[in-house]
Amino acid sequence: MVLVLKKEVSKTLDSEQEDTGKYRQLLVRTLHSCCIKFPDVAVTVIPVLMEFLSDTNELAATDVLVFIREAIQKFDNLQPLIIEKLLEAFRTIKSAKVHRAALWILGEYANSIPDIEAVLKEINNTLGEGPLVDAEQKLIAGEVDENSTATGTGGSVTLVTSDGTYATQSAFNTASKSATEQRPALRQYLMDGDFFIGACLASTLTKLALKFGEIATPSQKNRFDAEVMLIMAGIIHLGKSGMPTKPITNDDRDHILFCLRTLSDRPAHVVPVFEQLCRRALSEMLAAKEAEEAAASKEARDKQPPGGGGCAGGGGKTAQAQADDPVGFAQLEAAENRELGEDVFEMALSRAVVGGRGGPSDPPTGLNKLNKITQLTGFSDPVYAEAYVHVNQYDIVLDVLIVNQTNDTLQNCTLELATLGDLKLVEKPQPVVLAPKDFCNIKANVKVASTENGIIFGNIVYDVTGAASDRNVVVLNDIHIDIMDYIIPASCTDQEFMRMWAEFEWENKVTVNTPLTDLSDYLKHLLKSTNMKCLTPEKALSGQCGFMAANMYAKSIFGEDALANLSIEKPFNKPEAPVQGHIRIRAKSQGMALSLGDKINMTQKGTQSKMITA
Repeated sequence: MVLVLKKEVSKTLDSEQEDTGKYRQLLVRTLHSCCIKFPDVAVTVIPVLMEFLSDTNELAATDVLVFIREAIQKFDNLQPLIIEKLLEAFRTIKSAKVHRAALWILGEYANSIPDIEAVLKEINNTLGEGPLVDAEQKLIAGEVDENSTATGTGGSVTLVTSDGTYATQSAFNTASKSATEQRPALRQYLMDGDFFIGACLASTLTKLALKFGEIATPSQKNRFDAEVMLIMAGIIHLGKSGMPTKPITNDDRDHILFCLRTLSDRPAHVVPVFEQLCRRALSEMLAAKEAEEAAASKEARDKQPPGGGGCAGGGGKTAQAQADDPVGFAQLEAAENRELGEDVFEMALSRAVVGGRGGPSDPPTGLNKLNKITQLTGFSDPVYAEAYVHVNQYDIVLDVLIVNQTNDTLQNCTLELATLGDLKLVEKPQPVVLAPKDFCNIKANVKVASTENGIIFGNIVYDVTGAASDRNVVVLNDIHIDIMDYIIPASCTDQEFMRMWAEFEWENKVTVNTPLTDLSDYLKHLLKSTNMKCLTPEKALSGQCGFMAANMYAKSIFGEDALANLSIEKPFNKPEAPVQGHIRIRAKSQGMALSLGDKINMTQKGTQSKMITA
């Protein structure tokens, strides 16, 4: 399987289709999980994935580095290979974020003298030799000289072309490389005003210098420290020179000065932070991630119906149902008073087979169906109609019951429907003839194109036998399609959430208006009513601090993404005060953002009415 995944990864290198980046990202994550479970295949996978570090798709390159970071932490035998391949790909990286992660890995796991010297050499190649300010001044002076020479002479040269004719070439036609093309990658980041990578570089150089000083001679140690401190001082000097587009921030400058002070004094309480605590924090984060994944998988297994696995403890398959087993009808089961001794296991199994999601306290399937019936006309109308709305992924089936309450025969009784929103009526229902006090069922199919609150409206038109008047019309009540039937909880990484949050155009800001007084209770109520999943870890939400911020994510069956950010607060001095705050919803389409906002407002009104009734 790993060989097939490697072939697919190689195919995406030359492909330029629209979804190639997402497909490549999924392949990298799959190879990541395979290599962590089976470390023997990591030796062949790592060189292939290293090619993605130079990719313009930052997400794929970031996933590669996440995999490399976990692999180099868990498997000591892979450290030399990863350091070697990472140094080879270092100068081809095109993203500052990927460069920062690569610098952290190199600074943390380069332990031998050759590896440390190779890392410093590669940093000098991607940063530039010598003081940074002097190098920039020379670069600018070189461009000024070329421009002034071309402006001063303005001469032309007569050339003979291949067909024997004469052509004149002006000095202004000769193109020269710009300063951006001539600068190394790390120095270009600094000139663009991104001095956070300078602070990361200072941390990496400090780690390398501290480890180098423990295994090298004093003369080598002094030389290495001087070279490293010169680079850090050059970054601060460049940040204050006014040459970059943005000056260095106070935080980045203080961090670099802290690294310089650490190398100069080597305080005993600070050195372990660079040498031990960073790697310990990574191991604790990976352990917490594994525990979270194990808990999620256990929860998913617990949600499965008992006996649904189909395998016995000895490894053999067992029959899920015997030929002579009784057939259970969920509609005939009583909700309460189980005096007849029904088998609870059989009841749960039959509920799972028919697709029931609820627990023991939920009503049976027949009652659930009754809850989805919408009354379309009044009881006093000549024609009574009600509809059962069955949502089946991409289409909606309306099962309309029409009852003739008159003593006349209704000719050409037609159900006329129209839609509002991204709904489309597939076919027009055929007219029927209803005898006095007769009834019939008419089904209509409606296709759904996107996640948006839709409305179905219409009327019933009929003729009365022997009547000379025009056709009779009964107007139907509107049928509102709930958006929650198409939204399912989903998960994504923090990087994907931030990228989508920046890309999505439509935002809907909803004000929190609820009688609930507990922050956690309101979050649970919101997750239940919107079918969204909370991406913020449980540890970050625990405790009472007077405010809460959480990110939520959901995906529709049509592939649309919905993001939400919850920011709520509650004053400490008023324990009975309701929760206050805002919910910001972002989506790629306007309908998704507005529909989710309407759903949240409706649930808030429902909560208020329940509290008032209670």
